[in-house]
Amino acid sequence: MNGYVHASERDNLVTCVKAMRAGERVLVDGREIEVKDDIPKFHKLAIAEIPKGGAVYKYGEVMGVASRDIHVGEWAHIHNIDSTRGRGDKAGKEQGT
Repeated sequence: MNGYVHASERDNLVTCVKAMRAGERVLVDGREIEVKDDIPKFHKLAIAEIPKGGAVYKYGEVMGVASRDIHVGEWAHIHNIDSTRGRGDKAGKEQGT
């Protein structure tokens, strides 16, 4: 098992199907990537440089935009991605309630 799901060649993330530890190395499309952060199971690992404001692709679809530069090997999650699909935890705040 490779430890991740890479569904589309458009993806700049993979979904980890096991927890990954900083310093671990994974092979993605013949390229070795060093994991920079501890990544929980079912969270995302950046496999390409994503500039701040750049589109974030998962399963071949845009799922958000980078809220800061995301580097290869980094954990990609709500601390560095703003969802384009909305977040339930922000719904009330965005509407002023």
